[in-house]
Amino acid sequence: MESIILKIVVCFIAGIGAGLGTGFAGMSAAAAISPILITFLGMEPYEAVGIALASDVLASAVSEHTYWKNKNLDVKNGLVMMVTVLLFTTIGSWVSSLVPSTTMGNFSVFMTMILGVKFIVKPVMTTKEKMNELDSKQRVIRSILCGMMIGFICGFIGAGGGMMMLLVLTTVLGYELKTAVGTSVFVMAFTAFTGAASHFVIDGIPDVLCLAVCVLSTLLWARIAAKIANKSKPATLNRVVGVVLILIGVAIFAVDLIK
Repeated sequence: MESIILKIVVCFIAGIGAGLGTGFAGMSAAAAISPILITFLGMEPYEAVGIALASDVLASAVSEHTYWKNKNLDVKNGLVMMVTVLLFTTIGSWVSSLVPSTTMGNFSVFMTMILGVKFIVKPVMTTKEKMNELDSKQRVIRSILCGMMIGFICGFIGAGGGMMMLLVLTTVLGYELKTAVGTSVFVMAFTAFTGAASHFVIDGIPDVLCLAVCVLSTLLWARIAAKIANKSKPATLNRVVGVVLILIGVAIFAVDLIK
């Protein structure tokens, strides 16, 4: 009984961090869920990544729907990036199954904190009008190249994809923040599904209780975060995104020290 309660509590807490990261910043749920499950439940990294990616599917989908209703989603360009990311997510997932588990650590922890500081110190204040000035052909080319890199990382370690996508959309493609997050979760919903399916086919179905609690908790908190984000002013949202990323990065670092 105690082990079941522990599983539920750990997975619910992991879902809080993952949901807030997804709804506010388009972050992959694996950045929060994987290290927590590995450290506190002793779960194998590959299984933990599979659960995290599965949790990402509904959380990203519900967040994407909220951003879409508020007209903060670029479906056309998102589809271009999605196709490339999907292909390389599958490749990354296959490659990760051949690599020793010790290499699948907290790859994105420092990137998370650095990106968080960036949004606080140098917020993204680009308008939609300014965003649309980039030539459509150049945007497609950049989306494909960046999608290759993002997809492989997402499939390989189940983390970093959402953060890298947010960074790419706001810097390389010049998106304003809300549209960047909305487009990021739109793409992540599909890449997470592909990555989770690949993991389950290769490694089998993971712990059902952990999977269910992580999925539901992440979904709940992602919905709450997405609604708050879409009602926030750009400057406020930048600060919130920055704080959330820094807190999640610090939490992952702390969890890593506990190992």
